[in-house]
Amino acid sequence: MKMKINYFTLLLPLILVILSACNDEENPFAYSKDTHSRGATKIYIEESFKPLFDTSIYTFESQFPRGEIKPVYKSEGDIIQAFYDNKIKTICISRDFTSLEKKELKKAQVEVRSDKIAEDALALIVHPSNPDSILILSELKDILLGKTTQWPALKTPINIVFDNENSANYFYLKRLFDLKKVPVNMFAVKSNAEVISYVKENKNALGIIGLNWISDADDFDALNFVNGITVMSIAKDETTSYYKPFASYIYTKEYPLTREIWMINKAKKAGLAAGFILFMKGEKGQLIIQKSALVPANSPIRLISLETE
Repeated sequence: MKMKINYFTLLLPLILVILSACNDEENPFAYSKDTHSRGATKIYIEESFKPLFDTSIYTFESQFPRGEIKPVYKSEGDIIQAFYDNKIKTICISRDFTSLEKKELKKAQVEVRSDKIAEDALALIVHPSNPDSILILSELKDILLGKTTQWPALKTPINIVFDNENSANYFYLKRLFDLKKVPVNMFAVKSNAEVISYVKENKNALGIIGLNWISDADDFDALNFVNGITVMSIAKDETTSYYKPFASYIYTKEYPLTREIWMINKAKKAGLAAGFILFMKGEKGQLIIQKSALVPANSPIRLISLETE
């Protein structure tokens, strides 16, 4: 006697699971394949850009509730190494890969897509009681090389503090001034936030941070950070004016410590990471960047010239 098999009964549990997943509006993992607007992905981001990306990811996930972006904030050196080791597919750092780096990646059959999303800057901060609040680049170089070790007005030693010896902040100054080693009066803490805290408590400190930590005037945390510090004005040389790191001066390159923000991806083009990069390059992402008082890469900035009689 043959047993009659009801295939529909056997397949029913699987059908119910599939239907349940498709109808689950709250579950970002409801689909087996991620797209530009749904799924889950992890992105390594330079810690200097944390305030910008906290806001951007919150906005993206509000617009696409089925998409979950998990940011991991690390130093630039660690991020690049993780990218090479294939531990992460999508990163955000302060520069594009060099032609040599891209050539090596191509040899390893790795397709890399690079997108500049913004222009940023380094900010130098001091305690409000410090009258030495302006610097020429050559003077900054002498401080970082250990040739100048004392504040002219305070007559006290200069304590240079930055976030991490592997960070984008330090790499930028290392490349700019060809630094071979960290001077004895320069030391690292763990984050940009700790640099700000140290400067608030030490009158002879010179802090090096990413501008993004203090640039957004509408952000409560940024306002708290700005309270109790002075942002230094920097000149390129003796013949130029001193500028603070305002967006207009970053855009015109009159502020000398400008840099870029790049998103680099080797994940699939149709995935959530690619969707988030498109969001950052698009109108909403660029408006968030502009609101953060940084310079968007794809949207024009209005420069207003004021003249007095």
